[in-house]
Amino acid sequence: VQLVESGGGAVQPGGSLRLSCEISGRTFNYPGMAWFRQDPGKGTEREFVAAIEWTGGRTFDSMSAQGRFTVSRDLGTNTMYLQMNSLKPEDTALYYCAAGDIIASSDQDTYDSWGRGTLVTVSS
Repeated sequence: VQLVESGGGAVQPGGSLRLSCEISGRTFNYPGMAWFRQDPGKGTEREFVAAIEWTGGRTFDSMSAQGRFTVSRDLGTNTMYLQMNSLKPEDTALYYCAAGDIIASSDQDTYDSWGRGTLVTVSS
């Protein structure tokens, strides 16, 4: 399974971005998909952002994402999305998508496949 993120870029505070995660490869069987982010300058652990149950569509948000970010997926195109609104400078990070066997896990170690990330920069 290959995961490829896109949609990152530079945006002013208060702006919006929509990230995409395209899934390709063999038959996709992972029940859990998620978005994580990591400060590119600090190399700290990846922070859980949001997750979605791939087949059922239930979503799970972190505290930082609630009310501003929305995770969704398109089963027809095997693509997961993260709509980010009201962006803040502290949202600046590399955003990764991940696939795993556990639904709604916030633990990065429970995910088996990762994309390479897409950079989001929020600055005035």
